[in-house]
Amino acid sequence: MFAVEVEKLTKIYGKGETAVTAIADATFQVSPGELVAILGPSGSGKTTLLTSIGLINEPTRGRVVIDGAAVADDGWLPGLDLKRLRREKLGFIFQAHNLIPFLTALENVMVALEINSLSRSAARGRAVELLTALNLGHRLYNYPSSLSGGEAQRVAIARALANRPKVILADEPTAALDTENGKNVMSLLKRLAVENRSAILVVTHDHRMVEGFDRIFHVSDGRIAGEKNNLEEVAQRHELG
Repeated sequence: MFAVEVEKLTKIYGKGETAVTAIADATFQVSPGELVAILGPSGSGKTTLLTSIGLINEPTRGRVVIDGAAVADDGWLPGLDLKRLRREKLGFIFQAHNLIPFLTALENVMVALEINSLSRSAARGRAVELLTALNLGHRLYNYPSSLSGGEAQRVAIARALANRPKVILADEPTAALDTENGKNVMSLLKRLAVENRSAILVVTHDHRMVEGFDRIFHVSDGRIAGEKNNLEEVAQRHELG
């Protein structure tokens, strides 16, 4: 079963002569454990594609299936609890880490678990486990203002992973980082895709950050203009995982 299925996904803003097609007829599938880059210049439709898959931006037309469950078919399907689906199925990582400034690193991760009704003790245990795995065990009680850019982004990744989502969506997650920290974050995402069997879609405009991705979609003027596959590397990494 695919983690993400998109068929003829189209998003149009406005009507009539002022209508703008942000994404047109996007069709692809992403498997569990797969890391996919969505590459293209600013304004090409990358973020619109990501937010439509992420149940934030309602598609105008087309079909979206998340973890085997259809969520959109020419618009959201009736009766869906979009907030619950986002909490349970999806993890988000943004260009800005968006950490809550008055909460510690530990508390920033715990809050993502507590809103899903996990007990405080269980939430704490899961948050400590994740932050330690991301080499932030010594930063549990630090506030965002005292973290480096790379550390803050790793806290954001821990928060995105907290509920063991089937799909992680990252929108320019390295844009605010220097090259070294950016590549470290991308390497981390590659490892986590395999270890957690999560499908990870990363929007970026930086070609330097996508080395070793399983697939790369090139988006131009709202259309997927091309795709690069690294199938041998995918197979090798998944065997090791």
